[in-house]
Order: sequence, then structure tokens, then C-alpha cells
Amino acid sequence: MSGNKEHCENEPADGVDLKKLDGQAAVVALRRNLSSVIRGKEESLDMLLTALMAEGHVLIEDVPGTGKTTLAKALAASLDAKFSRIQFTPDLLPTDILGGMVYRASDGDFTFRPGPVFAHIVLADEINRASPRTQSALLEAMAERQVSIEGVTSRLPHPFMVMATQNPVEYNGTYPLPEAQLDRFCLRMSLGYPQQGREVEILQSHATVKPLDTIHPVLNAEGLAELQRRVRMVGVEQSVLEYIVHIVARTRGDSRLRLGASLRGSLDLRRCAQARAFLDGRDHVRPDDVQALAVAVLAHRISVDAKARHSGFTGTAAVQDALRAEAVPG
Repeated sequence: MSGNKEHCENEPADGVDLKKLDGQAAVVALRRNLSSVIRGKEESLDMLLTALMAEGHVLIEDVPGTGKTTLAKALAASLDAKFSRIQFTPDLLPTDILGGMVYRASDGDFTFRPGPVFAHIVLADEINRASPRTQSALLEAMAERQVSIEGVTSRLPHPFMVMATQNPVEYNGTYPLPEAQLDRFCLRMSLGYPQQGREVEILQSHATVKPLDTIHPVLNAEGLAELQRRVRMVGVEQSVLEYIVHIVARTRGDSRLRLGASLRGSLDLRRCAQARAFLDGRDHVRPDDVQALAVAVLAHRISVDAKARHSGFTGTAAVQDALRAEAVPG
């Protein structure tokens, strides 16, 4: 486990001054940094930025070696903010994440020592390798941005984001994430293998120096909080809100599902749609914003009935069916 700040400690912070640089320029700078490290995955990078601007947490699920951890590090290096990495293992304890009370010999009292979760960006690497008890330590932090230990509640830094990675093919020694944990992730995304042409570019870019080592911070914590505030001001018409609710309601009424999308899913879909509109330079949400994000935001929250699951039906298919069945507002 490590709780160290990993981004360019030897480089001067270059946080964005929002008085001189508008929101779109900050977004362009972030995209440029991320695309210099993760090549040919523009859609995945936009998903990550959408969650960041929507004040949400991200679950990156993919096969080993596709750049999940590198992407998280690239985002942390792009922000002049505190970053912690927690390597999840079977013997990890909740106190290794949250911190705990430590005896102070000088006065015979106890003092709280914050754990690595007290950071702006927290990378929970291979989260499904820890026990359910340890995974649950993140529930309050992710939902309420606070930690309660021995009756004392401590607020986490603002902004706060958890980026968790897991490898779906490695079943030995892993624990499935419970529904309550999955529901706290704003969206789930994957990277996949690069195209052959892009892979050649990656090999060339790593010939002399790692691209990750060349990234400089382009936005500070205060600047990010201001952009997130602007996202909340993006307009959403009543018809679009009803469109979101109807899509979510269809997942709850699907007989093939044991559990439909939650109210938190509806809220996250609205906020992500606002963030997508903001990243596109618009001050209002369109139905296509909802359509583009519905699977990423809702599918991982859905629990498929055992019989339907054995026949190959998935949460992704359930959301796609709901999108096809629901009329798009004009």
C-alpha cells in the first residue's frame, strides 16, 4: 500500500488560473495530457473527464496490461492536487485505507492519523482483491465525502474522486464488488487493447522516455472545483429529466432483472449528461448526451436474474433495450 503523492514532485506546479484561462481551455489541456499517454482512446478519455467534471467515481474494468493504472496516474499528474494510490490485497485492513487513532506518548492521549483516502484523487488499484469488509470501508467516503472513525467524523478534501481498477479475467483471489459498492461508482468504463497502428506509436513514444514522466499539472484543486460548479449550472429541460427517469424505470420493470438501476443512477446520469454538455461547450443537455452515457452509468448497477444471465443477457443489454423502447424527446 502506498499513500504517496506521485505526480512530478520535482516539477513546479502549473495550476490553471481561471481568471486567465476559461473552462474549455482547461479541458483542452487535460485532454492533451491524457492523450499523450493513452493513445487512440479518445472516447474512454472523454468518459473519464465526464466523471471528473460530474464529481463522480470511476470503475475501470479491463484485462491486464491495457493502461488502467497508467490512465489514473496520468490524470493525477495533470492535477496539482493530492494523489494517493492504494494497492488492494487480501490482507488489507479498513484502517490501512481510512486511518485510525494513534497513541501519543507525549501526553498519553490518542490522535487521529489520516489514511491515504484523505486525498483529492485516490487510485484503488485492483479493488476486487480485498475482502468485502475492506471494500466496505470506502462506502461512506465515496457517498458522503467523509470518514467516521470511533464516533469522530472527518471531512475529505474537496474535490474528491476514487478511481478503481479491476481485472475481470483474474478470478482467483478476488471478491466480487457488492451492489452497494458498485452503485457508488458514477460510471464504469474500459480501455481495451490499442489498434495495431496506435500500438506502434506507443512503442515509439516509449523508446527514450516514458510519456507519463513528461506530464505537468495543468489544473489545481480550486480550479477543478470551479469547473465542477459550472457543470451543475448546465441546463436540463423537464423533457430530458423525464427521459432519464423513464429509461431508469424500464430497468426496474424488466422481468429479466433482479435489481434495476437506483435513484443514485438517475442522479448520476443527469450530472454526467451535464458534464458531457459542458465538455462539448454547451450550456444545455440534449437527449443524445443521455443516450451516449446511459450504458456506462447504469449497466453496472443492474443485477441480472440467474436464468437470464445463463442465457447471456447482461446489464448492458438491458439498458440498450430500455433506450430502444423509450421515445426520444423532441
